Amino acid sequence: MAMLPNPLPHLAADPTGAALDLRLPPGSLVDTTHEGRWHEPLLWYADGPATADTWRSLLPARTAGLQPVLIEAGAPHSKGPSGWDLMPDLTSYPGDHDAEEVLAGFWTDLLEDVAEEGEEDDVLAPYGTQWPGLATALAPAVDPDEAAAAITADLVTTDWLEKPHAALVHARRSADIPAALGWSGPLNYENDPARLCAVLRSWEDRFGIRVVALAFDRLTLTVAAPPRTQEEAEAVAAEHYAFCPDNIDQGTYETLREYAAKAVLDVHTWSFWWD
Repeated sequence: MAMLPNPLPHLAADPTGAALDLRLPPGSLVDTTHEGRWHEPLLWYADGPATADTWRSLLPARTAGLQPVLIEAGAPHSKGPSGWDLMPDLTSYPGDHDAEEVLAGFWTDLLEDVAEEGEEDDVLAPYGTQWPGLATALAPAVDPDEAAAAITADLVTTDWLEKPHAALVHARRSADIPAALGWSGPLNYENDPARLCAVLRSWEDRFGIRVVALAFDRLTLTVAAPPRTQEEAEAVAAEHYAFCPDNIDQGTYETLREYAAKAVLDVHTWSFWWD
């Protein structure tokens, strides 16, 4: 499917975005990667901090092919996108990957490590060595964008995000934002963020997620249709474990069941962190 040309270069001569029917605060274009300057801007990044209504205010940019996201400038190890190792040259296209194949491959690799430690029954119950398959889709009761706007406003005002700034990324859909940036947050786990974005696309379709914030190594999603039962939550938790095992292996949750009950069941914000 064809995609609109990158509109971000227009903001160099038109910083307010008026030509794109936008009203942007002062900001700058970022084209710095781990190997130097990229051939076009990767994102627009606001100079000042985000407010409660910032993410919602950027939604009209989608008509120009830009996706809103908040960049955590004050998170640990983070100096904002200009200080990140963005790697668009290593990134493929999310649509070229199948979400279930990606997760099943991660699951198999992880199970080899867990089995060596003899902990698979404790950590992965109710699942075992076989990939359990994708969780059942859930219908959102509210529009995913409306849910994301309300949840993000709360995240900003409660300081859950570390000094977030508004940003715009040229991407087909919210789930593609990490790949469009060449984000290297999960580098120690997966070198190609497009493979993870294939999973994010699936979650966007099945649970109404939106990618609302990125830090140096942390990804924050809003969820319009989170699991409502423990069984549903455990099925989603298995996907989370394959997607980002550090959430359990290096987090505050000792088992998949505990993680499902406390971090997935009826939880409208999913966060992932890679060591």
